[in-house]
Amino acid sequence: MSAALLRTLEDLLTHGLETRTAPIPEDDRAFEEILVELRQVDAADTQRKLVIAGFVNHPIGDDQQCCMNCMYFLTNRKWCDLPELSLPVKAGWWCRLWRV
Repeated sequence: MSAALLRTLEDLLTHGLETRTAPIPEDDRAFEEILVELRQVDAADTQRKLVIAGFVNHPIGDDQQCCMNCMYFLTNRKWCDLPELSLPVKAGWWCRLWRV
């Protein structure tokens, strides 16, 4: 199932899904506010999760931040393990909940 879901999410991002890439949370309080919003989303509403988290299908910034370098990325599963997201993701993607 996760391979099919990953393809669906990739298609959404490739075809211009508008996501909230800003503001990037600058502290724990701002990070938590995004998590609170995500907790209100139905677990099956993956498109809404992408929008709120601000996913894009490419690295961001001068240092090329991406899922591969995020503490929530499970390399072997190609999965975001942040409980509020819990989605298949590609290593080269990014979201505003990115953390080292």
